[in-house]
Amino acid sequence: MIRLDNVSMQPRGTGKPILYGLTLDVPQGGFRWLLGPSGAGKSSFLKLLTLGEQPSGGKLSILGTSVTNARRNSLTQLRRRIGFVPQDYRLIGEWSVFDNVALPLRLRGAKKDEIEQETFSVLEWLDVARLARHSPRELSGGEQQRVAIARALIGRPSLLLADEPTNALEESQARRLLFTFQQLVEMGTTVIVATHNEMLVREAPAPSINLRNGTLDRSDFA
Repeated sequence: MIRLDNVSMQPRGTGKPILYGLTLDVPQGGFRWLLGPSGAGKSSFLKLLTLGEQPSGGKLSILGTSVTNARRNSLTQLRRRIGFVPQDYRLIGEWSVFDNVALPLRLRGAKKDEIEQETFSVLEWLDVARLARHSPRELSGGEQQRVAIARALIGRPSLLLADEPTNALEESQARRLLFTFQQLVEMGTTVIVATHNEMLVREAPAPSINLRNGTLDRSDFA
């Protein structure tokens, strides 16, 4: 599960926290929408959960590991259990789609046969297997987004975080992606999705984490 107890985040060199007073729990296998206006702190919140930033105050626990007290080796192991779909995809243009998606498995030292099987399996699941030997530079924005999602899923993460994962997808593709997220939750994966897509939120009612000005929007609890 994920547990935040009065967590704040203040990057070095800044005058005030970007996030503060965050106290919430997300159970293992839970689904949460991450909502709020632009500038509310959604991307910073995801950065905190992907271990891109450390809390500057409070206590943070992810998948049973206390982040605030963990050693470097424990954090490395924890990162391998977290999948992340960033807004800007972060695909390596000089590599093929296959190699981009297979990267997490190679970093783990997986065998060649396993890499081949798992990579094509997730590419087929997201309907981009036909693009396996293409460069990301040859793909449309929606195709690049599905490749980024495939890379996040390849390691079968215990926690999946997605930052506006449907913003380059057609409506039918967005619905299919939502179904994929729901399947992951049924398999025990915790999924948190930041979105402005009101259609998806209406079609898949779920508890939400609402941020405003870097903290929880307390009106949700009135």
